[in-house]
Amino acid sequence: MSGAENATRQFRVLRRQFLFRVVELEALSSSALGDSTRLLGRFAALLVFLSLSFTLGLLGLNGADLTPRGRLSLTLYTEHFLVATTMLIVGIFAVLSWDSVFPDRRDVLVLAPLPVRAQTIFLAKVAATSAALALVVVLLNCATGLGWPFAFAMLAPTSHFLPLGLARWFAAYWFTMFAAALFVYCSVLAVQGLGIQLLPRRIFLRVSGVLQIAAFGLFVCTYFLEPAVDGMQTLTAHENHRFLLCVPTYWFLGLLDQLNGSTHAALVPLARRAWIGLAVATLAAGAAYAMSRTRTMRQIAEEPDITSGPRDWPWLPRFGSQVQTAVGQFTLRSLGRSRQHRLIWAFYLGTGLGCTVFLFRTWEAERRLSGIVANNLWQETNAPLLAASIVMMVVAAVGLRVVFAFPLEPRANWIFLVAGVDAGAPISSARRRTLLLLAAAPVWAMSAVMFLRLSPWRQAAVHLLVLALLGSIVADLTLYGFRKIPFTCSYLPGKSPVHLIFLVAVGFMWFVAQSVEWEQRALRGARGTIAMLVLLGTIAAGIRWRSVVRERSDERGLQFEEEVEPAVLELGLFRDGAVVGSSRDMP
Repeated sequence: MSGAENATRQFRVLRRQFLFRVVELEALSSSALGDSTRLLGRFAALLVFLSLSFTLGLLGLNGADLTPRGRLSLTLYTEHFLVATTMLIVGIFAVLSWDSVFPDRRDVLVLAPLPVRAQTIFLAKVAATSAALALVVVLLNCATGLGWPFAFAMLAPTSHFLPLGLARWFAAYWFTMFAAALFVYCSVLAVQGLGIQLLPRRIFLRVSGVLQIAAFGLFVCTYFLEPAVDGMQTLTAHENHRFLLCVPTYWFLGLLDQLNGSTHAALVPLARRAWIGLAVATLAAGAAYAMSRTRTMRQIAEEPDITSGPRDWPWLPRFGSQVQTAVGQFTLRSLGRSRQHRLIWAFYLGTGLGCTVFLFRTWEAERRLSGIVANNLWQETNAPLLAASIVMMVVAAVGLRVVFAFPLEPRANWIFLVAGVDAGAPISSARRRTLLLLAAAPVWAMSAVMFLRLSPWRQAAVHLLVLALLGSIVADLTLYGFRKIPFTCSYLPGKSPVHLIFLVAVGFMWFVAQSVEWEQRALRGARGTIAMLVLLGTIAAGIRWRSVVRERSDERGLQFEEEVEPAVLELGLFRDGAVVGSSRDMP
């Protein structure tokens, strides 16, 4: 085999391995056989579902019933929404794949002794990340990229609906989506590469987690806080000029309309910013990768890796007995040392924060439309404040419960196995107290500061009591059936219905809206307040009693390995190292 053929084969093998290394395979259960395709398939289904959901607006679309100004407003609003959503999803993907972009210590230790050139390794990394990025964009726009360009051409002047004009809409749409995705991903890549080149590796590892969380917060806040495009008047208003030139989503909105033939004066500077930003981000990312090719692998091999968490813990709270304290403090230390787990939790917190921002914006818009301007948002117990505290309480607890299920170091399970820690009420109490300390207590404290200072104190005190009962209920529900010590059990992909997360989120927001409406009615009188507190207290006590009874009667013990429940039970007999009666021995 010639050198060129060998390099090509190495490139193909490495590209496939890097592509499926988006998920940390060492954290997977042995029952998953190191295969992350099921997990990736669930996320792909989620993206397809989102794309189908965004095309539901086409069902009731009738361009004949709209004025020319209404058609233009609907087109601009939808274009901006689709561009912003694509940039948000790609930004989240870039943050979550932060550690898989550049070679890590495992890549260096495994590949450096082999006859594999550094150029081949980096080209395989680039090809794998490019393929993953393109797949995310295609899946997210698989339905919208077919339906909405056709609708845009229908809403545009008649000449745009001709075959040539329709083809131009499709080409402009897909080029803009890929350009916007490339800009976001290359911007994150450039920031990461710049940090790798300017900072020593030990310091970069400490700063890396902060950069990830900051980037995620920037993407989420920008998506929920940026004003929607109501029409061309939003783009032409003089007071919006500087703001529009600073937000990339409006740049690529201008690029999309420029590619479709629009020559409006308000879109020209936005499209120019899009071209300049895309060129700068691409060149910066390419330069960062080129410099990393010669320096990064040497730095990884020569400098030690350290965690980004705090090294010294001067004081940690006690959680009860010695066993409970050990489990609780182990959980706190693990979360403090692992930036991956903190990032996953930050993802949930950021989503909850985005939902609360959306609630406030919706409430303010309703007040403006109804002409209510006298009352102040912060001087009354209103629906957005109540809903925001409830959403953050639930999201923080659910996110922390998800983080508990992901292992930090599965090979360290033997410590707990040798120690003979048994499942039961002590371990369950330690898990519950840790979740209440990390998730429920901070949200309750922030809500207390907000409500006691800015709302009527009687209603604020009642709502804080409601939040405390809700925290107890959510803690017991999220930990129900959780027979693990946090961060110790291997992960089996494909168990969670990730593809249904959008429906769950919609149902949860509807439930929160109904709960807030019921609480507002109950707060108007003493009888309703007492009835609400008695009902919530009874529910919390009942769920807690049920959890304690189940823990005492559970004889299965702690779980350190997630396994697939077999459809056919086996006897587990072995002969010469092989399973007797397995499918391999059948004729």
